Amino acid sequence: MESFVFETREKEDESTFSSKIEKIPFGGDYNPEQWPEDVWKEDMRLFKLAGIDCVTLNVFSWAALQPSEEQYNFDRLDRIMEMVRANGLKVILATSTAVHPAWMARKYPEVLRTDFEGRKRKFGDRHNSCPNSPVFQKYAARLAGKLARRYQNYENIIAWHVSNEYGGECYCENCEKAFRKWLQEKYKTLEELNRVWNTFFWGHTFYDWEEIPAPNLLSEHFERERTTFQGISLDYRRFFSDSLLNCYRMEYEKIKEYTPQLPVTTNMMGFYKLLDYQKWANYLDFASWDNYPANEAPPSVAAMNHDLMRGLKQGAPFVLMEQTPSVTNWLSYNALKRPGVMRLWSYQAIAHGSDSVLFFQMRRSIGACEKFHGAVIDHAGHEYTRVFREVKALGKELEKLGSRTLGTRVKARVAILVDWDNWWALEYSAGPSCDLKYLEEVQRYYDAFYEKNIPVDIISVSDPLEEYTLVVAPALYMVKEGYAGKLEAFVKRGGCFVTTFFSGIVDEHDLVCEGGYPGKLRELLGIWVEETDALPPDQKNSFRWRGKEYECRLLCDILYTRKAKALAFYEKDFYAGAPVLTKNRYGDGYAYYVATRGEQDFYRDFAAMVTKEMGIDPIWEEVPGVEICARQNRKHKYIFFLNHREEPVKITALEGGKSLLEDVSYGVGECFQVEPKGVVILQIS
Repeated sequence: MESFVFETREKEDESTFSSKIEKIPFGGDYNPEQWPEDVWKEDMRLFKLAGIDCVTLNVFSWAALQPSEEQYNFDRLDRIMEMVRANGLKVILATSTAVHPAWMARKYPEVLRTDFEGRKRKFGDRHNSCPNSPVFQKYAARLAGKLARRYQNYENIIAWHVSNEYGGECYCENCEKAFRKWLQEKYKTLEELNRVWNTFFWGHTFYDWEEIPAPNLLSEHFERERTTFQGISLDYRRFFSDSLLNCYRMEYEKIKEYTPQLPVTTNMMGFYKLLDYQKWANYLDFASWDNYPANEAPPSVAAMNHDLMRGLKQGAPFVLMEQTPSVTNWLSYNALKRPGVMRLWSYQAIAHGSDSVLFFQMRRSIGACEKFHGAVIDHAGHEYTRVFREVKALGKELEKLGSRTLGTRVKARVAILVDWDNWWALEYSAGPSCDLKYLEEVQRYYDAFYEKNIPVDIISVSDPLEEYTLVVAPALYMVKEGYAGKLEAFVKRGGCFVTTFFSGIVDEHDLVCEGGYPGKLRELLGIWVEETDALPPDQKNSFRWRGKEYECRLLCDILYTRKAKALAFYEKDFYAGAPVLTKNRYGDGYAYYVATRGEQDFYRDFAAMVTKEMGIDPIWEEVPGVEICARQNRKHKYIFFLNHREEPVKITALEGGKSLLEDVSYGVGECFQVEPKGVVILQIS
C-alpha cells in the first residue's frame, strides 16, 4: 500500500479540460451495457437529434469487464467505443471502480466495509469496497491501467473519470491498521499523539500504537456526530478522506502511464462533508461535480456549490458532470423540474464557471433504484416527450454559443473561507449548541453577497489572499498554525477581514488556545470574548445598528473591546450593553467581529455596507429574483441574467452589448426582457 504522505502539487492556472474541446460538451452518463445492441443504434439517432455530442461511458461496468479474478472481457466495451466514435461523440471514459464484482466479495471478504456500528457488510449497494484493502487497491489500479492501455489511441476521449462519487466510511481491521500507520507518520511518537489528543483526560493515555481503535460506536462515539474524544475522531476523518484519495491517486497514476496528455478527474458532490475536497483538488486535473439540489433549496445553494468547485482550482472552470434533466428519485417527494428549469439551472452552472452541461442519465433504466430517475430518453423510448424537447432546444443553443465562454473566468474581490478541518472539528465539539452548523453560517454570508450580485470565491486556508479586498470567515473555530499571521498581513496591507462568533477557539489539533478567546485572532480583532451564551430555538436577543433593530439567535458572544470600536450592542439579558458588532483598524485595513447570528436582513445590510466601504462594486444593480453573474476573458465579459421568478422581468441595460441567445444588441438605457425561468447572456466587449 502507498504511503499517505502527500506532496502538494501546484494548482494549474488554466483548466486542462477546456483545451480538449471546441464547444461546451453536452450529454452525460450513458449505460448502453444495460440494453440490447439494437437500442444503441436508436440512441445514436436520438442523440444526434438532441444535439448531444459527449457521453460518459463505463461508470459501473467492473463486473462485466472482469467476470472472474484472472479473466477480463472488453468485447462489449470495444463495440460501444467504436459505435460512439463512428457517430462523432466525444467520450469521458470512466474506470468502473465504484463497485467491485460479487466474486471479489465472496473470495476476498476483506474488501467489504465495516459500518459505523461495527457490522461487516455483505456484497451489495455501491461504494462497498474498503479503500484500505490491498485486494481492492490491486484490482482497481490494474483495471484502470488496462483500460488506459486499451483505449489510449482513441482520439475522441477528452477526459478520464475515476470511480464515481467517492464516499462512505469504513471501520474494519484494514482501516484500523492503516489508521495507526497514518498516525505514526503524522505524529512520529506516542508522546506527541497523547499531547495533541489530550489523552490525560479520562485516563485515555496510549502506550502502544496497537491500542488505538477506530473511533465509532464501538469505541469513542455515543452518537454519529458526538464523540468523547474529538482529537481521535477528527484525525479519523482526515485519515479516511486520505484513504479514498490514495485509491484515486493509484488509478490516476496508472492512467497517466498510457495517456499523460488526457486530463483526469472524479465527480464530486459539492459540500460533501466526508471528504476534504480542497486537499483532493491538488490531484485533480480539473474539478467536476454532480448537482442535485433539493426541491426546496433556494438557487443560492447550488450557486455556492458551483463556486466551491470553481474555487478548488483557484478559479479555473469546472465540469458539471451530472444533473438530472427532469427528476431525482431519492427524495421523499420527487417533484418534476418545471418547464424551463433544466435550462435555467444548466446556464446557472455555466455562469458560475462550468465548461460543460452533462446529465445523468441518457436513457432511463428499467430496473433497480434509478429506474425512476430522470433521463434524456424516457421509458417511452422516443423524442416526443417534454423533457427531450427541452434538451433538444438547449442543445441547439449550446451549439450556437459555441466556444465563447470556454475557459473564461469569474473575477471576484470577495472570498469566503471554508475549511473541512474546521467543519469537522466545529461539529464534533461538545458544546456550545447542537444547532450550530458550519455550512449554515457560511451560507448566510454567501447569500448576502449573492443577493447583491457581488461574485464570491470559496477559498481554502492554503489559497493566497493577495487578489481579494474582503475575506469572510464565518465560525472560524479552528485557526491553524500560521493562518492568523496570514490574515494579519492581509489586513495590514489594506484588506478587510470579517469573522464571527465562536472563532479562534482551537488550534489544528482541536486544543483550546489559552489566554482567552478569540485566541490567535485577538490582536487582529482587538477584542476579548469572555463567555458565549447558547440560546435555545425559542429564545432570542436583539441589537440596533445604523438605526435599525435586528433579532439575534443561536449564540451570543459576550465580549470586551480592547482596540476595536463597538458599533452595536445587545439589548436584552444580563449582557445588555455588551458589544455585538466591532470594527478594528489594523495597519491599513479593518477587521470586523460579528458576535451573534443575526437575521438575514442584517447580513444583507452588513454586506452592502462593508463592500461599499471597501470600494467593491456589484456586477449589476439588484433585480429581485434575478441572479446576475459574469465570466470574462481579455476580449469580452459575459453577463448572465438568470430569472428564477415565475413572471417576466424587464431590465435596463447599464452597458451596451449583444444578447447571444437572441442575436439582439442593446445600447445603454435600452430595455430587454428576461422570461420566467429564462436566461439572457449579454456579451460586452
